[in-house]
Amino acid sequence: QVQLVESGGGLVQAGGSLRLSCLASGRYAMGWFRQAPGKGREFVAAIGWSGRTTSYADSVKGRFTISRDNAKNTMYLQMDSLKPEDTAVYYCNARAVVNVEGATVDTWGQGTLVTISS
Repeated sequence: QVQLVESGGGLVQAGGSLRLSCLASGRYAMGWFRQAPGKGREFVAAIGWSGRTTSYADSVKGRFTISRDNAKNTMYLQMDSLKPEDTAVYYCNARAVVNVEGATVDTWGQGTLVTISS
């Protein structure tokens, strides 16, 4: 069973930086999603299991960087030039392949709150 533990959220002023971490119980394709108050969960960034492929939502391109350290089974999200609209609960996601046909199962972390003050 995949287990995820997130850390690194907090309160910062606009223009500041934060780094989120997600410790996984193994090596998976992983990503970050966020959910702002009163809104649905949205994609932020994703990284392949090797770390060679990444993708970003347009709203965070050039400001956020996703990375991973497979020796530590940990994924990171470096968030720079933060804006008040980045305020949300950020969720770590891991996608595990569960059979030879390629079926996958998604696991979510508990979420970590990021608050950006103006």
